[in-house]
Amino acid sequence: MSRDVSRAGRLSRRHLLKRLALAVSLAPVAASRPSAVLAAEAPLLSPGSKEAQAVKYVEDATQAQGAAPGSTCANCALYEGASGSAAGGCQIFPGNIDPGGVSDCRRTP
Repeated sequence: MSRDVSRAGRLSRRHLLKRLALAVSLAPVAASRPSAVLAAEAPLLSPGSKEAQAVKYVEDATQAQGAAPGSTCANCALYEGASGSAAGGCQIFPGNIDPGGVSDCRRTP
């Protein structure tokens, strides 16, 4: 009887491999779109922040010098917000940005 108790406390190789296979199969699901989840909880980027000033980000594209007409964060490939949302994530900035804004990545040379 003492042998059964000591065996129950140990992990078997089969049990360990099953757990490992489950963890490996769920890893891509856990890693998919973490930036969108984090951005949903983050505040809007301030145009006065160092990150925003480095790429000349402004919240209103119509006020930006050198911005092409109709060029906004909402139609940028780096914008991660949903269509029509009031704010969304960006692959350049931490947190949320205004979809009506623009930065140097969207301006014409």
